[in-house]
Amino acid sequence: MEEGIKSVERAFQILESVSLAKNGIGVTELANELKMYKSTIHRVLTTLVQSGYVEQDTDTGRYKLGYKLVEVSSRLLNNLDVRREALPYLQELAEYTNEVVHLVVMDQGQAVYIEKVEGSETIRMHSRVGTRAPVHCTGVGKAIIANLPFKQVREIIKTHGLARHTPNTYITEESLLEELQRVREQGYALDLEENEVGITCVAAPIWDHKGNVVASISVSGPTMRMQPERLRDLTKLVKKIGLKVSARLGFQDKSRWD
Repeated sequence: MEEGIKSVERAFQILESVSLAKNGIGVTELANELKMYKSTIHRVLTTLVQSGYVEQDTDTGRYKLGYKLVEVSSRLLNNLDVRREALPYLQELAEYTNEVVHLVVMDQGQAVYIEKVEGSETIRMHSRVGTRAPVHCTGVGKAIIANLPFKQVREIIKTHGLARHTPNTYITEESLLEELQRVREQGYALDLEENEVGITCVAAPIWDHKGNVVASISVSGPTMRMQPERLRDLTKLVKKIGLKVSARLGFQDKSRWD
């Protein structure tokens, strides 16, 4: 049984290393990187290739991710009710604002992007579906954790810290908790160049039928396009869309609409 667990662990380690190699990776490189025997690497890769999770380039002999992972990932995303219910609203929001729209959930104290809809305006951002981001300096992250018990927020801070990403990042527990209190009271969060210089974001929480915050939605754009007057309009719009998605999930707290 223990050997079986180790085999699974090795398979995931190899799979993760393969996923990070943009141009594929060879057995020798994997063995050196993971400190494993080549025979072990080859045996695991053979199994992963047979199951479709990894593919081998017939010309170079190097390994890359297989399309089976896309299939599995698609199943996961399709089973996320919040994504399915939110997508039409994300598209509507992107079309209306011409900016990038994100849908995010929290996992293990980090924000995880599960959907991204591009607007017509071009913008270079680090975000993409599947990537993680800190919660303390992103609008989507703050919109979620502001509605959690502060004891839980302190645990997240203890685990992940408050790294400074820009001069505007909240880097002390006291200042962050004060910011989260404002977010909780106003029903939306702003990221004023706290995660990326030159990028401003407006975000709002999404609630489920039990009244728990399960995700957040945001509009992001260059700060030069996100001036105070537009931000005021966007905060109302994003908050409204967040509540519409929440209603689709069975949320019925009408006081939030005020």
